Amino acid sequence: MLLLLMMFIIIIIISNILMMLSIILSKKSHMDREKCSPFECGFDPKSLSRIPFSLHFFLITIIFLIFDIEIALIFPMIITMNINNLIIWYKIIFFFILILILGLYHEWNQNMLNWTN
Repeated sequence: MLLLLMMFIIIIIISNILMMLSIILSKKSHMDREKCSPFECGFDPKSLSRIPFSLHFFLITIIFLIFDIEIALIFPMIITMNINNLIIWYKIIFFFILILILGLYHEWNQNMLNWTN
């Protein structure tokens, strides 16, 4: 029991020494405001939080998420393609792609794919 207690104390001492050495030898500056602040989409976290948000930036992220989820849904559809129900599978894929193409046309018509706004 005494040996176990001695080992525990030695482990605590060694770990504390290593932590103190890493703090002393580290070259990180605690006064660097840019490195210490979190990055939030280009906003300064120390300023007013109610500044206007770019609607165009938000809609571009929504478009990205829609097409990202579309890829995640098409891959399992390809794997589940079966010879027995090929006609049903083609109807589902056609309907799915048609909805995506109509959405893309609507976004293009609203000039949401234009980066110059």
